[in-house]
Amino acid sequence: MRRSLRRLGRVIVLVIGLSVIMTAIYRVVPPPLTPLMVIRLFEGNWISKDWVSYDAISPNLMRAVIAAEDSGYCAHWGFDFAAIQKAFRHNEKSGRLRGGSTISNQTAKNVFLWPGDTMLTRYARKAIEPYFTLLVEVMWGKRRILEVYLNVVEWAPGVYGAEAAARHHFRKPAADLTRREAALLAAVLPNPRRFSASKPSSYISRRAGQIQAWMNDVPDPAGDPCLR
Repeated sequence: MRRSLRRLGRVIVLVIGLSVIMTAIYRVVPPPLTPLMVIRLFEGNWISKDWVSYDAISPNLMRAVIAAEDSGYCAHWGFDFAAIQKAFRHNEKSGRLRGGSTISNQTAKNVFLWPGDTMLTRYARKAIEPYFTLLVEVMWGKRRILEVYLNVVEWAPGVYGAEAAARHHFRKPAADLTRREAALLAAVLPNPRRFSASKPSSYISRRAGQIQAWMNDVPDPAGDPCLR
């Protein structure tokens, strides 16, 4: 038993050490691939992505994503407990499930963790997601988290990151996205393989209109999303 516990302890220390090293590397180096991208490759889907710096992404898109995905982004340390409670109450009453995850949660999940729809993989991922969320909050900061998120999130089948999404949907660089285009991109984020920003359904058009209104409450993210 003692030998088994020592081995388990060594494994835990090794995993923690590797996770800290990888997080430190990704603080300055773009993640080359995410687990989701690898899975999509094995499924036969090619990858379209083009990493760009924070300053090469339109502030309109930053505003839209914060407004749609995490309005309290600058006020929390990775976990918005009010949003989690609100989502829980909503899901008890509605057939349309709503998540309470933050941009920090989603970034940690996209970069370090695996997707999966089975009960086992979902619970295993949820168990370690808080650790990676806190890790990126502490080691990266809000600007880097948002930069990474906007560069790795999927915006259409096989299309990852703001630059690839802007060129795929609107034939322009991410720096030139208008408020409406940014709102349309943010509107499809919950399910980018079902909805299209360039060919929006009536639901996506309405949601984009809501997001455009919410964007007025998000401070100018140019330079740093959380500087006042």
